[in-house]
Amino acid sequence: MDTIESQNDYVKRINNVFVYIDNHLDSPLSLESIATIAHYSPFHFHRVFKLITGEPLNAYITRKRIEKTAALLSRRKDISITDIYTRYGFGSSSSFSKAFKKFYGISPSQFREQTPSKYSKIRKVKSKNGQQELLFEEYICNTINLKKWVTMNAKIEVKEMPQTELAYVTAIGAKNLGKAYDSLMKWAIPKGLLDIQETKVITIYHDSFKITAPDKVRMSACIAIDGSVKLGNEMGRIQIPNSRCIVGSYTIGVEEFEKAWTGLFVWMNENGYKKAAQDPYEIYHNNFNEHPEKKCVVDFCIPVE
Repeated sequence: MDTIESQNDYVKRINNVFVYIDNHLDSPLSLESIATIAHYSPFHFHRVFKLITGEPLNAYITRKRIEKTAALLSRRKDISITDIYTRYGFGSSSSFSKAFKKFYGISPSQFREQTPSKYSKIRKVKSKNGQQELLFEEYICNTINLKKWVTMNAKIEVKEMPQTELAYVTAIGAKNLGKAYDSLMKWAIPKGLLDIQETKVITIYHDSFKITAPDKVRMSACIAIDGSVKLGNEMGRIQIPNSRCIVGSYTIGVEEFEKAWTGLFVWMNENGYKKAAQDPYEIYHNNFNEHPEKKCVVDFCIPVE
């Protein structure tokens, strides 16, 4: 990586790989086939991918598959464990259980049992990724308090959200999101994109902090664009499809974002909605540094079926 141009080219190619892997976790994924997507030789691609992500390719794919199964186990009790593991390429119950337990310290069936619900008996479990579940009594108390807080602080609607074209920078790990936005703004400001009143600034969450280790959560720092904007090698291009979403509109401090997200997912479950396959995202309507109380005016969006 000798120049800024070559670094941007590496990043853009790896961004394409992230999207491809996300869309094909239910299919065979070989080093050779993915290297072709990035237009690198397998040897060179493997080195670049590990340099950017901190993980070998096979470890990354396995982790993403395990996390997808964990997400389904936690929110889709109507899908059998067999259907879940075969959907993501695990050949047998034993191979899946072994891989799952390596990540979360418990079996898939135990993970499903301890996932919070109205009637479940919650166990206290700490996973390899650092997430820790609450005891049943704590969960109920927290849920009641969250519902009260959300009622007081959010306007919640279920509505159609439009298709949106975005330029984006990838951030891996929560601590790197600010750096991603710095890069995005350095690119967007000279182009006058922030001068357009209706321009949206958006964060897309490709992973969940409840399932993925914080230093491995992948996010996209985004700004809305139209078809005339040329990206070159600096930015990736991504699209939020037209979708039905639960939209929670908040005016809150940065430190309240986790509570706001958790409360919105509680509202979703309590009202009988199921999350769709699309990733949740945030839409920002102000610069919180310019707010007199340093508050963010933000919409939290959960695509639902």
